[in-house]
Amino acid sequence: MTHYRIALLGFGNVGQSLARLLLRKGDQLKHDHNLTFTITAIATARHGMAIDPNGINVEHALQLITNHNKLDVLSTHPRITNAMEFIGSCGADVLFENTSVNYTDGQPAVDYLRTALHAGMHAITANKGPVVHAFQELTRIAEKFGCKFYFESAVMDGAPIFSLFRESLPTATLHSLSGILNSTTNLILSRMESGETFEQALAYAQSIGIAETDPSGDIDGWDAAVKVAALVTVLMGTPLKPAQVDRAGIRNLTLDDIHQATRQGMRWKLVCTAWHEGAEVHGRVRPELVGADSPLYGVNGTSSIVTFETDVLPQLSIVEGNPGPETTAYGLLADFINATR
Repeated sequence: MTHYRIALLGFGNVGQSLARLLLRKGDQLKHDHNLTFTITAIATARHGMAIDPNGINVEHALQLITNHNKLDVLSTHPRITNAMEFIGSCGADVLFENTSVNYTDGQPAVDYLRTALHAGMHAITANKGPVVHAFQELTRIAEKFGCKFYFESAVMDGAPIFSLFRESLPTATLHSLSGILNSTTNLILSRMESGETFEQALAYAQSIGIAETDPSGDIDGWDAAVKVAALVTVLMGTPLKPAQVDRAGIRNLTLDDIHQATRQGMRWKLVCTAWHEGAEVHGRVRPELVGADSPLYGVNGTSSIVTFETDVLPQLSIVEGNPGPETTAYGLLADFINATR
């Protein structure tokens, strides 16, 4: 039986869902995977930080967050005020990093993960930024220090994308991919098909927490472009930055466009694609019309899909139905199990 000390850097919806999932799956992890764990450190942006080598009462921590109170009362460690000091002091074996994404350079998450790996921790993240901007570097550091840098939840929540190629498709060469990778735009387009204006559909997405107050990262295609860049970087072995992805969002689609497509038996989708062209790999995000013969046609609401074309499997699709923080948390949990095998 191997015991792991866990640190949670970021304790928003995903971090809290992960904590609940770890508690719920504790007995199964022990029975099926011969591992036990203690959450010994939690850091938040607004509710303070707590470190206790003997283990934090996670249910108490969740209650404090719900009541908008500070976590500091759970800490047996002198007060810490920044994330880098937290990582250096937490003494964990595994760091789950769930801070906000930075499309431009992946910071400060790259530095957080780099520091954790240098300290001998497995580093697991749901953050797209470090995958796009530092995948090769962080992977090399992990190998040097005998750790794992995993990021299953970075693109499609809990759906097994990266681990599929890492473990289940040995020697498969990825030629191209296409899919719907942004839940917000897919929900907006689905609701516009039902008669809502763009503004009404966006307001609904914001009201249920799918879209941010500033939704430009979604509707202008940046989130999708980052995900394309991450998939190309990892699965095609070619570093690609979001700015190199040919990008257009859904901002200019009107109700007339949507209804005309419906009359033609078509649907508008924000389609993500990447493909080899000679020695180069290209990425693109743009609204496209898809027909009923496309695997993308029936993927509505907040669901997503990615279809791979490889040299051994002509078409392999993975669909994820209406994900949420819980599915993202499962991707993190799966990475934990795979990292510690």
